Amino acid sequence: MDQIKSILVTGGSGKIGRNLIPELLKAGYHLRVLEFEPENPPYDTSKVEVVHGELGTPGLAEKLIEEMDAVIHLANVKERKDLFMKANIQGTFDLLDACRAAGKQIKQFIQAGSDARAGIYYNPRPYPIDENFPHSAYPGYYAFSKVLEETMCEQYRYQYGLPITVLRFSWVHGEDDILAHATTAEPGFGVPVWVELAVTGYQKSYFQGGRNAACCMVHPDGKPCMRHIVALEDVIHGCMQAVGNPAAIGHAFAIAGPSAFTYDVLSKHISEKLGIPAVNFVNPEYHDFQHSLSKSRSILGYNPTYDIIKIVDSAVEYRQKGNHRSLCKYPG
Repeated sequence: MDQIKSILVTGGSGKIGRNLIPELLKAGYHLRVLEFEPENPPYDTSKVEVVHGELGTPGLAEKLIEEMDAVIHLANVKERKDLFMKANIQGTFDLLDACRAAGKQIKQFIQAGSDARAGIYYNPRPYPIDENFPHSAYPGYYAFSKVLEETMCEQYRYQYGLPITVLRFSWVHGEDDILAHATTAEPGFGVPVWVELAVTGYQKSYFQGGRNAACCMVHPDGKPCMRHIVALEDVIHGCMQAVGNPAAIGHAFAIAGPSAFTYDVLSKHISEKLGIPAVNFVNPEYHDFQHSLSKSRSILGYNPTYDIIKIVDSAVEYRQKGNHRSLCKYPG
């Protein structure tokens, strides 16, 4: 692969983008950053070329890739029926087609994928999900769009030889996300929505009385539920391993934590760290899942280090330092 010097990053104001950009700058890349809803990014905007715009706008993609060597396409909207076709589908198509029309100019196109495309907890997954697992998204516009985006990438790779790398992120946790997710206190983050699983008076008391508890999701037989997520730090590591890596071209990679976890381990650790009780919630519709990282480790050199204990410890430290959660524009 010819050396990559200039990179277009879409979704520069998002969770991954605003944390990846400083690392790309440290690595010496020249960056052009597309921000749809600009905020106060934690990077020096004087060191990047910032473009404010909305993907799907006619003619924008061609301007964005001018003089760029690579694209890291992170921009995405979640459960927005009014926006996802233009931003996610039209926007991705426009970028792919602009790269195709530019000939050999673009050396690598990195697409932000998601394990949502494999359905994860929605249907039974009796064995680890690997990169060959078929697209089978759970209901919703976001998961649907991730399948369509990947399908477009696959076809542009097959039909035109576009040098594409897909990074399939698990549910990304940064800041104190895991505490927002796995406790009864507000704000909630992701699924399940614990109050919807509260059926006993004891369970309901934590929502009615404003008390806090660590949430342990279990199956109807009492067995703790198992899940696989990923820390933001490991996502950034995965992205940096992929950029400019010839071995990454033409492949999709799972980007998840070093191992799956069970909710009894998670709730017990949160209980001990915060000094709050742990409460079981039965979820009859949840299916355990985990990812295989064999391909990511062997080809990409991906080496995640944030297991569920380290994710919790990092979140507790984040709060202890008096930090406040960034604005979250989607439920999970």
